[in-house]
Amino acid sequence: MSRNLVAAALASVLLAAPALAQGIEIHEPYAFASRPGAPTGGAYMVIENHTDTDDRLVSASAPVAQMVQIHANIIDDDGVAHMVEHEHGIALPAGGAITLARGGDHVMFMGITEPFVDGLVIPLTLHFEVAGDLLVEVPVDLARLADTGDGNDMGDHDMTGHDMHGMDDSHGD
Repeated sequence: MSRNLVAAALASVLLAAPALAQGIEIHEPYAFASRPGAPTGGAYMVIENHTDTDDRLVSASAPVAQMVQIHANIIDDDGVAHMVEHEHGIALPAGGAITLARGGDHVMFMGITEPFVDGLVIPLTLHFEVAGDLLVEVPVDLARLADTGDGNDMGDHDMTGHDMHGMDDSHGD
């Protein structure tokens, strides 16, 4: 059996199992760029806290982007969603769960340094206040990008007002 086939088989087994550390469990992680070739993208998943202690997802990091933040979507009076950073993270109650989903809270990659091609596995480190760091292998799943019908996972988000903290804010337009 070739090394590539063995590596692919091992990767599929590892990706099928949820990430678990310090009582925090991650289910169904996936990611994609906001559109092919764009410098931004998102990661989505369900995070469960199987402990008796409240926790907080305070930040995230990944080697595939210049900056990674935890974002919320705020809908303005005109019905347009704007992404804003959760500056203090997202509360994860004891025995509870949070869902990072398109159109809601999510991990935001800004300044993507390599293309998010289908099947790429992104090493994403989630930083929790109590549980510490948890490495999650997040597969890029372009089939989920196609589910929107418009090639844009960010819906009606207005990236023009998005603070890129000194990064090149040309969003691939």
